[in-house]
Amino acid sequence: MKKIIQLRGLDCAGCAAELEEQIAAIEGVLSASIAFVNQKLTLVYETETALQAAIDTANRFEEVVERLETEQTSRVKDWWAIAFSAFFFLAGLLFDFVFSGKIVTVLAYVSYALAYLAVACPVLLATVKNLAKGRIFDENFLMTVASIGAVLVGEYFEGVAVMLLYRIGETLQAVAVRSSRNSITELMQLKSEFATLIEKRPCTCGHCHELVEKQRQVPPEMLKIGDTVLVRAGEKIPVDGVLLTENATLDTSSLTGESLPRTVHGGEEILAGCINAGAVFTMRVIRLYEDSAVQKILDTVENAASKKAAPEKFITKFARYYTPVVCCLALCLGLIVPLVNGLIIDNRFYFMNFGRWATSALTFLVISCPCALIISVPLTYFSGIGACAKRGILVKGAAYLDIISKASTVAFDKTGTLTEGNFSVCSVRTENGVTEKELLSVVAAVEKNSSHPIAKAFSNVETDYIAQDVTETAGYGLTAMLNGERVLIGKAALLRDNGIECSDYDGAYTPVYVARDNTWLGLVEVGDKLRGSANEMLTALKELGVRRTVMLTGDEKERATVIARQAAIDEVCAGLLPTDKLDKANVLKKDGVLVYVGDGINDAPVMTAADCSISMGKLGSAAAVESSDFVLISDDLKAIPECLRVARKTRKIVMQNIVGSIALKIAFMVLGAAGVLPLIFAVFADVGVMLLALANALRVKLIKRR
Repeated sequence: MKKIIQLRGLDCAGCAAELEEQIAAIEGVLSASIAFVNQKLTLVYETETALQAAIDTANRFEEVVERLETEQTSRVKDWWAIAFSAFFFLAGLLFDFVFSGKIVTVLAYVSYALAYLAVACPVLLATVKNLAKGRIFDENFLMTVASIGAVLVGEYFEGVAVMLLYRIGETLQAVAVRSSRNSITELMQLKSEFATLIEKRPCTCGHCHELVEKQRQVPPEMLKIGDTVLVRAGEKIPVDGVLLTENATLDTSSLTGESLPRTVHGGEEILAGCINAGAVFTMRVIRLYEDSAVQKILDTVENAASKKAAPEKFITKFARYYTPVVCCLALCLGLIVPLVNGLIIDNRFYFMNFGRWATSALTFLVISCPCALIISVPLTYFSGIGACAKRGILVKGAAYLDIISKASTVAFDKTGTLTEGNFSVCSVRTENGVTEKELLSVVAAVEKNSSHPIAKAFSNVETDYIAQDVTETAGYGLTAMLNGERVLIGKAALLRDNGIECSDYDGAYTPVYVARDNTWLGLVEVGDKLRGSANEMLTALKELGVRRTVMLTGDEKERATVIARQAAIDEVCAGLLPTDKLDKANVLKKDGVLVYVGDGINDAPVMTAADCSISMGKLGSAAAVESSDFVLISDDLKAIPECLRVARKTRKIVMQNIVGSIALKIAFMVLGAAGVLPLIFAVFADVGVMLLALANALRVKLIKRR
C-alpha cells in the first residue's frame, strides 16, 4: 500500500534526511521518501500498524506533522527575534569596546545575554530535545556547542555573533526554500475554483412544460462527462473538453509556456488550466477533473520529488557520515592537539594553548555544517521539475530528469507521435477536366456515409451533393448515386472491376480513386501528416548533441520512409510488432542512454524498457502515459528539447553545488583549524556558502525558452 503524507514545519534538510531514515527502519515500512522542498512523505507500507508507527515517528520529530502555527507567522517571529538580538548585540559592543567602568561591563554582559537568548532559545531547546531522543550530530548541536564554547573561553562577543548570524542564515534559507515551494502554489492556481454548468430544467412559469437553460456554479470535481460548461472571458477552463462554440481564443501559457494566444475551432479539444482570452464560449466535458490536464500537472509535480536522483541519494548518505566525522575531528583539534603540543614543547602532560585550539575547534565545527549541500541539491532538482512543467512537460521524478540529461539516442513512434494521428487529405490528382473542388465535393458527399477511418479525412470538406443508395464493399470502397449518376470511390480494383480504366499509383499515402458515370475523375491521396513541430524539434535535438534519432513503427516501410525523410530522422525500422519494438529498443540501449517517445498502448512495453520515456499526454493512451517518465501535456514536440536543456542545466548546477560546496568547506575548515579564520568569520563562511548554493540552485528558474 502507498500513502502520501503532507508534513508541516520541516525547515531543515538534514532533519528531513534523518526522519526519512527513521521511518524507513520501521518494521512493515517497505520504503520511505521525504521530499524536503514540498514537505511530502511518500510511504509504501504493508500494514496499518506500520503506517501509524510512521505517523507517530513524524509527530515525535519536533512536531513536524502537527504544527499549530503557520510558516508565515513563524517567520515574522524569527525576524522580530533577530531584530531584538541585533539591537542588544550592538548595545553590548558599545558597552564593551567604547565605554569603560564596572557598571558598563555589567551592562555589556546583560546586553550580550539578552541578545544571545533572543536567538538561541529555539536552538538550545531543539538540541536538548534531540539529545533526549538520541539525535546528536545535527546543525542545532553544532551551533550550540560552538556558541557555548565561545562563551566558556571568554569570547562573549563571538558567542553571540555565532548564534545571531546562524539564525539570520537559517531564516534566509527558509525564505529561499519557501520561494521554491511557492512555485507549487503558482501551479495550484491553474485550477479553476468553480465551473459554470449549463443545465436544462423545466420552466417555472407554471404555464408551459418546456425545458429552459439554467446556469449554476459548481466545483470542477462535480462535473460529469457530457456536461455543458460556460466559460466567460478571463476565466480558466475547469476540465478538459470539446469546444461547442464556432471558435475561441485561449491563453495556453500556463500549460505550454507559449505567450501568444491560440485560436481553436468548434469540435477541437481544449485543456483544463488554459484561460479564455476572448469572448464567452461553451464546451462539452470529455474527461472528469481527476483525469484532466491540470490535475495531471499538480499530481505529477507534487509527487515528483519523492523519486530521488543519484546525486540526491549520494548527498543524503554523505551527510550521514560527514557530520559525525567532523565532530570527532573538532574534538581532536580541541583536546588532543593542545595535549600533544604540551608534551612536545615542554615535555609535560598538560593542555598548552588550550584556548587557541578550543577556538579553532569551534570554528571548525561552525564551518562544517552540511546545510549547503543537503538543501541545494534537492532544491535544484525541484526547480528543474517546475521549469519543465511550465514548458508543458511533466517529470515524474528527479531521477528521470537526471537520466534524460545524458540522452544520446532518441527513438520515436510514428503514428500519433511524429504524425498528427488523424487521416487528412495530402494531395489531389484530377483527370478528364474535373476541378479539385468538384472532385473533393463528390468524395465528401459519399464518404459522409461511411464509418471507415479514411472517411474522417473528408469530414470538414463542404459539399452540395447528397448521396443516395450508398453501399460499401469491404476492402474495396463505396458505390452511390449522385444526382442520378453512379459514383465509385475506393481502390483502383473497384473501378477496374466495373470496366473503368485508371493508372496505377505508387506513393507513400493511401490513394482514393474516384469515378462518376463510368469516367475516371482522378484520385485523392489520404495520409497522416507530419506534425508541424517535428522538424524544429529534431533540429534542436541535434544541436543539443543527441547523436542518433530512430523511428520505430509498425507501418509499411514506404510510408515510414517518407515521414522519416520529411522529419530528417536518421534511421527507420518499419513493420515492427510490439515485441520487435522491444527487441530493437534493447539493442539501441547498448549505444548509450535511450529516450523513447510514443503514444499508443503498444508503446507501453518499449517505454518500460527504455532508460526513460516520453508520452503524448493529450492524444496518448492511458497505458502509455502511465508507463512513461515524462508526459507532454499539449503534445507539443518542441517541449522535448526544452526538457533536455532544463535537465542538463539542472544537473550542471547540481554538480557545481556539490563540488563547489565541498571544496569551499574543506578550504575554510583548513583555515579554521590553522587559526587563520576567526570564529565570527567562520559563521560568515558557513552561511555564505549555503546562500551561494541556494542562489545557484534557483538559477534553474531563470532558464529562458528558445
